[in-house]
Amino acid sequence: MLTLFRWLLRIFTGLALLAVAALAITYYFLSRSLPDYSEDFTVAGISAPVEIVRNNDDVPHIFGTADDDVYFALGFAHAQDRLWQMTVMRRTVQGRLSEIFGSATLKSDELMRRFDFYSQATQSVEVQDDYTKAALDAYAQGVNAWIEQVNAGARGRGAPEFFLFSPEIAAWQPADSLAILKLMSVSVSHAAEAEVLRAEMAMILSPERLADILPDDPDQPIAALPDYASLFPGATLPVRQAEAGPAHLPLGLMPEGGFGGASNAWAAAPARSAAGGSLLANDPHLDFSAPSIWYLARLHLTTGDVIGATVPGIPAVIVGRSDVLGWGLTTTGADVQDFFIEKLNPDNPEQYETPDGWKAFETRRSIITVKDADPVTVTLRWTDNGAVLPGSHFNLAGVTPAGHVAALAWTAFDPADRSMTALMGVMRAGSVAAALEAARDFVTPVQNLMLADKQGIALQVVGRMPARDPASQSKGRLPQPGWIAANRWQGMLPFEDNPRFADPATGILGNTNNKLIDRPFPLHVTYDWIDTQRIKRWLTLMKAREVHTRESFIEAQLDTVSPTARALLPLVGADLWFTGELAPAGTPERQSQQALQMLAEWNGEMNEHLPEPLIYRAWMRALQERLIRDELGPLADRFTQLQPVFIERVFRNQGGASVWCDIIQSAAVETCTDIARMALSDALLQLTETYGPAIESWRWGDAHQAAQDHPVLGKVPVLRHLVNIRQSTSGDGDTLQVGRLAGEGPNPYLNVHGAGYRGVYDFSDPDSSVFIISTGQSGHPLSRHYDDLGELWRRGEYVPMSLDPELARAAAVGISTLRPE
Repeated sequence: MLTLFRWLLRIFTGLALLAVAALAITYYFLSRSLPDYSEDFTVAGISAPVEIVRNNDDVPHIFGTADDDVYFALGFAHAQDRLWQMTVMRRTVQGRLSEIFGSATLKSDELMRRFDFYSQATQSVEVQDDYTKAALDAYAQGVNAWIEQVNAGARGRGAPEFFLFSPEIAAWQPADSLAILKLMSVSVSHAAEAEVLRAEMAMILSPERLADILPDDPDQPIAALPDYASLFPGATLPVRQAEAGPAHLPLGLMPEGGFGGASNAWAAAPARSAAGGSLLANDPHLDFSAPSIWYLARLHLTTGDVIGATVPGIPAVIVGRSDVLGWGLTTTGADVQDFFIEKLNPDNPEQYETPDGWKAFETRRSIITVKDADPVTVTLRWTDNGAVLPGSHFNLAGVTPAGHVAALAWTAFDPADRSMTALMGVMRAGSVAAALEAARDFVTPVQNLMLADKQGIALQVVGRMPARDPASQSKGRLPQPGWIAANRWQGMLPFEDNPRFADPATGILGNTNNKLIDRPFPLHVTYDWIDTQRIKRWLTLMKAREVHTRESFIEAQLDTVSPTARALLPLVGADLWFTGELAPAGTPERQSQQALQMLAEWNGEMNEHLPEPLIYRAWMRALQERLIRDELGPLADRFTQLQPVFIERVFRNQGGASVWCDIIQSAAVETCTDIARMALSDALLQLTETYGPAIESWRWGDAHQAAQDHPVLGKVPVLRHLVNIRQSTSGDGDTLQVGRLAGEGPNPYLNVHGAGYRGVYDFSDPDSSVFIISTGQSGHPLSRHYDDLGELWRRGEYVPMSLDPELARAAAVGISTLRPE
């Protein structure tokens, strides 16, 4: 027995030593791709030495004598920290993910091939101005210089992920940067989804009930839409709803359903600033990922230094400031997409009908290489209106009549897109006026550009919007016949038609994706403004002070009071607040009474440490599900986000909307009070099963964790605990500190979409400006800079946004010099 024990001990010890050795070897190889920030390099492609000073937060401050050299160094730094992220984004827009991920990404690849963004980006390189072309070329050379260092210097393949997937890294091209900028349009353009959903809903709901769940703007007269079926007389429409949802693209660049998207920007003129200088705050929102899509950097340019947030792969500070100008972006929500239903020639399906007769599709084949599977050949077809998409995308199968196909028109399909030139121009502008002039070249995505210099402020909608015929049958709100001339786009609206607001008398400008302007179709911008709730809270905060400071702007950026909760709870619970005797302890009735009492005393602050926000969101989720499930069936799955305007219409019985409260399948006639009571019981039961019976111990932050997950390794057992970043957070989708809920899955309360970047700029003392991102600068999970800024971000803290070179050097984590060969 003693001998057996000794042998077992030896075997166990040997296995443990082998495991330790394997871990040590694995760590060694993975850590080889961690860059040494103090290493100097001799490289080809620069004219003079360039210095990359990485401050204590790993923000590179890049100093060079020529702008091209600075862009070269930015490409070098981006590749050092985010090479995997950059290559995956490039593969995404090229439609080449399946080469490394297999059939799981085939649908995404097919969609991107049909969009043809990469071909358009390749063509648009030549239409950029000379400065931008030189910057793109220099940036690409910088990226390639680091790739050469990786290939030649045994640097762990450049990123740990390359040990698990193909290590081949193609040379970076200027078109790659333009293609990634195109990809950003995907994340903020939702009109196509809205059109299809409205058409599907129109086939099962009356116009009155459709106006409840997809409400029109009550302040803007809107002509009634035609019945969807009447647009296609004699055609056979689908008899069932399609089950396929929209394709999902990695890295948080395309939402997984719903009309998500949010962002905030506000500015104060000197007269409304306590220190006498303009103020600007901006926090653009995208789906969370690890690492963040944003990367902080400072560039020393001949026109003046700039600092702010970049996107790896793009050689520009997209949102940020110089010494004299600040610029921020929010999503406009402009209607820049339309689906056209094209009628096929029954005698020749390779032709479609136009106002002038039958015309052949523009057709070509594209081969998608799929790892561990046979290649897939996709036939790409285009009409005069746009890219033809199959029924498997955007649920088009549910709205496309037999003998027809759907084509997507989108302003992003422009091979002469000069958005990069515009971005470069704004970044180098010395005033609001100069930035507004540079903004003329923006094409996509359509954004609200918020500007502030030392004298004034402005908000300008930038990007191209389609010119529609006033006689359009659906006014861009439903898929419509592509062979009718009045439905087709009539070119693009001139830049002068884009809304602009400069130096208002109030001295304050702001946007939370809310409605900007009242103009009739076709100058309306959109019928479906993204935000109707956050703007209420913002207006309250701005009016509360005569003058503002950097701190008051930060306070507004981090505000977590929900105007939606304050409005809905008294309405939904009007007849439920407890007034009688307490039910016996431990009963569901007693738990409901306790929950109602807590909500009655709650101020609507979505604080991570409180139970009330969790009770409120669970109640509203259960309530909306009960209201819409029996009427909409499977289409109810598409409403993953709270629809506060719908719930308010129902409980105020606007236009007879209270009929949603009656359960169609039951014999009894349920009232809205009945449904509210049942929904509260549903919510409390679900929360009790998940968090236990002690209602006072529940915490919103336990459910509402920011899910900053690695888009690839984040789903792999064991590895996900090393690469995913989860943080307890406050707020929700209706607070200024946005934390949009997943709305589905095992935890529908996860925070999946929010401010990956926050910045506040004070032009009374520009170097007192601050900024932050939600993860860290590095994309390497073994780096201490992978998540070091994330905890500051979670707590609502910032890091200095200074252009003082001595401050950057004082606590630098490394200084690297690039010298020309």
